[in-house]
Amino acid sequence: MTALDTILFVVLPYVALVVFLGGTIVRYRSRPFTYSSLSSQFLENKGHFWSQVPFHYGLLVVLAGHLFAFLLPKQLLAWNGVPWRLYLLEITGLAFALLAFVGIVNVMIRRWKSGRLRVVTTPMDWVVYALLLLQIGTGLHIATSNTWGSSWFASTLTPYLRSIATFSPEPQWVAAMPFTVKLHIAGLWALLLVFPFTRLVHVLVVPNPYLWRRPQVVRWHGANRLPKE
Repeated sequence: MTALDTILFVVLPYVALVVFLGGTIVRYRSRPFTYSSLSSQFLENKGHFWSQVPFHYGLLVVLAGHLFAFLLPKQLLAWNGVPWRLYLLEITGLAFALLAFVGIVNVMIRRWKSGRLRVVTTPMDWVVYALLLLQIGTGLHIATSNTWGSSWFASTLTPYLRSIATFSPEPQWVAAMPFTVKLHIAGLWALLLVFPFTRLVHVLVVPNPYLWRRPQVVRWHGANRLPKE
């Protein structure tokens, strides 16, 4: 295990968790009205569905799978003990990861192509998009190059994550992992680190009805209209 492993998988996690917890609390207490997704649907509705909805649904299912592996690893390994159930879980996870990937790519294209959206897109938004693209992209690479990820996640990465949660870090669980896996885990801590300073905070104020609500219809009146593309 190298000094870089210690920095990325021991020091960075605790720095990220402190900033995540402290930053979100301070922001909520000082600027509660910023806890919003700052939806851009009323600025550009045509591409909204094909970006936000696939991204959110895909990511939520993938995150739910990760959370299940973290909380109930023995039950997950028992489920995977039957081949057809293992295949079903892996294919489902891969399908929703692809859905999330398509969604985040469309989000970035939509934000870049629309002049209206570029105006309201901050540099931190682009940092978040890049980190999310990295996470989803490396996750897809891991799923296709290191098969049966749900099983080795439960038996290898869950002990590492639990060691962080119990303040007894054991980075050796990660030190022997392939580079892409290390990058994926470091990306998680990086996302938590920037979380309080981004629009991602809206996930803390659920539910998010825009996932299933009907498309908004906005009519502009008077001379104060947004310029056309």
